[in-house]
Amino acid sequence: MCPAPVDESTPRGFIIPIGGGEDRVKEMQIHRRFVELSGGADADIVVIPTASMLEETGPDYNRIFSELGAGRVEFLPISRRADCDNPDFAGMLDRATGIFMTGGNQLRLSAILGGTLVAQKIRRRNAAGVPVAGTSAGASIMSEHMVAGGSSNAGPAEGNITLAPGMGLTNAVIIDQHFTQRNRLGRLLTASSFNPFLIGLGIDEDTAAFIGPDNVFEVVGSGTVTVVDASHLTHSSMWEARRGQALSLLGLRLDVLGEGCRYDLTARQAFPPDEHLAFCTLPDRSGNSGATGGKTQLQ
Repeated sequence: MCPAPVDESTPRGFIIPIGGGEDRVKEMQIHRRFVELSGGADADIVVIPTASMLEETGPDYNRIFSELGAGRVEFLPISRRADCDNPDFAGMLDRATGIFMTGGNQLRLSAILGGTLVAQKIRRRNAAGVPVAGTSAGASIMSEHMVAGGSSNAGPAEGNITLAPGMGLTNAVIIDQHFTQRNRLGRLLTASSFNPFLIGLGIDEDTAAFIGPDNVFEVVGSGTVTVVDASHLTHSSMWEARRGQALSLLGLRLDVLGEGCRYDLTARQAFPPDEHLAFCTLPDRSGNSGATGGKTQLQ
């Protein structure tokens, strides 16, 4: 599954995977930025709490976004596939200026939404410029290849991760969440070994990657985003490893990005925060760099 086609006259909307456990009481920095991108006082935000089994999840996020000044906030009470055919829900997504998927169980989310009208609407609205954010399970499902489960506190090994089809808002990355808190580097490295084309994003709690339409993301929050780039692997033992056997992966590149750092997913290059960028600029799409080349600012 590839991202929905983008009209050349309309930039794709931000894709915002959040590592879970985000601040929902104090500064609410990540949610505040999402509301701004969605239109602030003119925002029409639709929350999809399907991944969660808790009845209070939808109303809780409604409260958060309303307190942050969003003009309208509603949630879709989708708990079974038949709910996804509700024309009222389709209409709400058609007018949404921001879409937010909550945490919970990503397999529940994909099993209920996958291939439905609601999933198609989310993809098309993002392609039309609407920001889509998701936390924890809602972050995992954003990529074409979704981390469905696997071993924490383990090194890279054959069989220590389970993948499933995701929503396909992006086909450039594979996303894991609660990353440092649950020691998930080993399973992200395993995922990267399957196909080195994919860039692995390990996102900590209370941390988000704001991926812009130019495929450059900025880190927002109190933790880090770990980027695994396997494109220059010189050797991988994945294809011949036995079940449970430790993997050899030579030539990996790993970057750890804190708040304000940026990463160009096309050039596969990391950059420090703005105050450290005097002699470091993002390349333009021709691969050249210059004083004004390609640097992205969140509006």
